[in-house]
Amino acid sequence: MLYKLGSSENRKFNNLEPVEFKNFSNFGKLEKDLEELIADNILDTLFEESGYMPISQERARQPEADIYALNKKGELIIFELKREVVGEGAIHQALRYAQDAYQWSYAKLEEKYRQYREGKKSDEPKELLKAHKEAFDLKDALDEKEINKKQHLFLIGSAADDKLINAIDYWKRQGISIEFLPYRIYELGEEKYFEFFALPYDKHRNPRDAKGVLFDTNKSYGKDSIWYMIEKSRVAAFGDAGKFIGHIYRGDIVFFSHKGCGLVAAAEVKGDIKDEPDTRYRDVEFITPIPKKEEDLTAMPFKKVSLFTGKNFFWAKTIKVPYLSKEEADNLVEELKKYLKVSI
Repeated sequence: MLYKLGSSENRKFNNLEPVEFKNFSNFGKLEKDLEELIADNILDTLFEESGYMPISQERARQPEADIYALNKKGELIIFELKREVVGEGAIHQALRYAQDAYQWSYAKLEEKYRQYREGKKSDEPKELLKAHKEAFDLKDALDEKEINKKQHLFLIGSAADDKLINAIDYWKRQGISIEFLPYRIYELGEEKYFEFFALPYDKHRNPRDAKGVLFDTNKSYGKDSIWYMIEKSRVAAFGDAGKFIGHIYRGDIVFFSHKGCGLVAAAEVKGDIKDEPDTRYRDVEFITPIPKKEEDLTAMPFKKVSLFTGKNFFWAKTIKVPYLSKEEADNLVEELKKYLKVSI
């Protein structure tokens, strides 16, 4: 819930005034619109350090949940969405979907994933186990038998009634993994803001705090994408991935992550967001040696990056969450400088 802070004459905050929140229906949007927004962002944005890999979405006239996803362990996450208040009936739907999904073989899940990937602009592998391994940066792919050993239910809506909360508490006492996650939309001025609460602690770094970001050079988009960025001193994303430029700010440290190689350079973000046809970017100032197109590309391997930082990144995505703190980023910059100097 968002509250407006009121202050007295001595400038102390002494009053909390609830701010009206809205939902997708207030703007003429459908549940399908909410579904697309959630599915596109559950791996690397909404669940910052424990993302879920979407493998299927509801198809027209099919008795299916809105979104099916896998977590790092290969467990199935079932999302049932409502654009307004979630009522008790949504639980019965979700339990029915979980009962059906419990019986799905690996072959059926892979087929659903193949259907899901059709028509999407992505270089992710069509094989489910391989895609899962890349998404979660696993050393080895899971065995087919490890997929869908357990199911978790997430109900998402703008609010919940008392019957829903009581029902969720009951089923949790029976050992069912089920949670309610609220979303809200706020209109402040002429802008609209989407608020989402991620369990267990809604652990999101304040986006205005300086941070370190491992950012993909978009090699799959075009082999010269990296040189567009390097030679123009920009961090850029192309096509639908352009939205990720909005996740980085002035003062952030960006590490250029080149697929199949590792980290090739680091730079500090200096500019505001700018747009070109099919491209969104920010200007940067390099703080490590700058790669040259005519020379062999040197890089700090991904495994060494994970070992040095002690973090497991989602290497398959444009932004390799989790983010680094400013201190962690500064330390990685110094290590990258040493590594590139030695490698050269």
